[in-house]
Amino acid sequence: MKLIAGLGNYGKEYERTRHNAGFRVMDEIAMECQTEISQKKFQALISMIRIKGEQVLLMKPQTYMNNSGEAIGAAMRFYQIKSEDLLVIYDDIDLAVGKLRLREKGSAGGQNGMKSVIAHVGTDQIRRIRVGVGNDPLADRIGWVLGKIPQAQWEEHQASLILARDAALYSVTHTFQETMNRYNKR
Repeated sequence: MKLIAGLGNYGKEYERTRHNAGFRVMDEIAMECQTEISQKKFQALISMIRIKGEQVLLMKPQTYMNNSGEAIGAAMRFYQIKSEDLLVIYDDIDLAVGKLRLREKGSAGGQNGMKSVIAHVGTDQIRRIRVGVGNDPLADRIGWVLGKIPQAQWEEHQASLILARDAALYSVTHTFQETMNRYNKR
């Protein structure tokens, strides 16, 4: 079994914010797989699907970004999911809007949701897709990530969500090295 989790904050006021890029990728995955991520379990919204015979748990933690690891860790313990079968998708202010970066391991890089996941999973050996949301060095960091994507960047941002969706789905049936080789080039 694999677990794909997108990080974000729940609630209408956060829907189009930069910090919710992970949630929006999960929405794209759900549409592509013709499912709804709506069942409540593990302090999260989940859906269980099959992709070419592989069982996949889709998850949107409902713990707010900074505590995302609570929900992910609980699901991993319940289903006995190994860390190598976890994929986490989240926003990254160090990448320009429209850019993706896939990695197999590493630090949280200042992203508090990923810090929580690493703490609750017990390793930084976690596959991840980072979705670029850009940065303004003059802006307050928290205000920036909780700000909305400007309309002028929305099309480019949406394209990166689709690309992240495709990379996540591709990773279910391919090695993550193959996935990185294919999607880090774009």
